[in-house]
Amino acid sequence: MDVRCFTVGQIQENCYVFRRPGADTGLIVDPGEEPDRLLGALEQLGIKKLEAILLTHCHFDHIGAVAPVARATGAPVYCPELEVAVLADINSYVPWPGFGPYESYEADHTVAGGEKLELAGFGIDVLFTPGHSPGHVTYALPAEGALFSGDVLFRGSVGRVDLPGGDWGTLLESIRKLLDAYPDETTVYPGHMGVTTLGAERATNPFLAELAG
Repeated sequence: MDVRCFTVGQIQENCYVFRRPGADTGLIVDPGEEPDRLLGALEQLGIKKLEAILLTHCHFDHIGAVAPVARATGAPVYCPELEVAVLADINSYVPWPGFGPYESYEADHTVAGGEKLELAGFGIDVLFTPGHSPGHVTYALPAEGALFSGDVLFRGSVGRVDLPGGDWGTLLESIRKLLDAYPDETTVYPGHMGVTTLGAERATNPFLAELAG
């Protein structure tokens, strides 16, 4: 799997483009800002068809570029079912001044967890991982040993729970499910900060001390 990370916007959100090595069909996860930069990257990579836009959750820093990228590529948008209203009216859900305005978008498909997607040559399991936001999902690619974790789990940290719909106990249970379901060598591609593995976080992440043993 060829994964490229583009850190975008004022909040330094990680948007990922991934594909089979050398393929001209690909996928994008959480295009949060800087649509022109992301579209230029697709062209530079030789990706002629963007098969889908996958959203882990609908906080503005993860969806601000969805509409322009979808419009330019024709790619359908997969959005967490519980958060479609946010994508459809982004600016009403921006919690702080100085961000946006953003163009809203009506989701093409919804995901709630439990779905198995076949896109761009990948088998993708959709996992319901709330806690940071009410409808948050993680995209797992078991055959590739990879998770796109959004804002659930970071390198040395976890998603904040002080925004509407956040809950610490729920977040911790979502992380527990990931640790129980996938091997330690699984690569975690998070929504902020650097790439890590489940094993590294199990061993060193101070926020996961409650899960020890």
